[in-house]
Amino acid sequence: MNFQNQVVWVTGASSGIGEALAKAFAREGARLVLSARNEAELHRVAAACAPAEVLVLPLDLAEAASLSAKAQQVVAHYSRLDVLVNNGGVSQRSLALETSLDVDRRLMEVNYFGTVALTKAVLPQLLQQRSGRVVTISSLVGKFGTPYRSAYAASKHALHGFFDSLRAELHGSGVGITIICPGFIRTGVSINALTGDGRALGTMDDATEKGLAPEEFARRALPFIARGEPEAYIGGKETLGVYLKRFAPGIFAKLLARAKVR
Repeated sequence: MNFQNQVVWVTGASSGIGEALAKAFAREGARLVLSARNEAELHRVAAACAPAEVLVLPLDLAEAASLSAKAQQVVAHYSRLDVLVNNGGVSQRSLALETSLDVDRRLMEVNYFGTVALTKAVLPQLLQQRSGRVVTISSLVGKFGTPYRSAYAASKHALHGFFDSLRAELHGSGVGITIICPGFIRTGVSINALTGDGRALGTMDDATEKGLAPEEFARRALPFIARGEPEAYIGGKETLGVYLKRFAPGIFAKLLARAKVR
């Protein structure tokens, strides 16, 4: 892999997958921009990435209007950007009929509109350079929906539609698009997931607790990014669901209805 001296911007970098990716890129010699809402945790992660050069840049993906200025700060600091990793987001654990429309909107605002807004903010710089890569951390539920994640799955499906289209539009520009779909990864994603009334779930799912370590996810993800793969699935046996739905959708639907996803 050749991330030496590349400028890599990771959102959702204060914990979980984002933290693990930041540390992995640091080990490869990248210069980092770390973003999330929790500035104190970002500084903790930055210290763990030493001796890599790190710009801590707090942001809130729900505040899309602020993201263009954040992109300008990155370019002002480093004069370029090589990789944007769209990792920030929020999950859901509630039945569709018990989920308020405000929660549905919140999930779309953060996961979809925030990610799209940040991507659009950095694209002029990448196109001017004629190089760079936008990496979006989606989810297996960006390929198929599961119970308790209706709006979350919708937001991730929307990302696939947007970035598949963008990839085609950018063909020949020197700017690439990679979508990575994690399965169950052992992070705080379920603890922070929104319930039907907008409160955090506050507990760890059994499936999440038994998932892949975030460090292992990062170890597997970086080669896909380095090779410029268009899409990748990282996790355990749950990744087989992508293929089962494609080739045996009826069987998949029956299995999914009985699957333990919490």
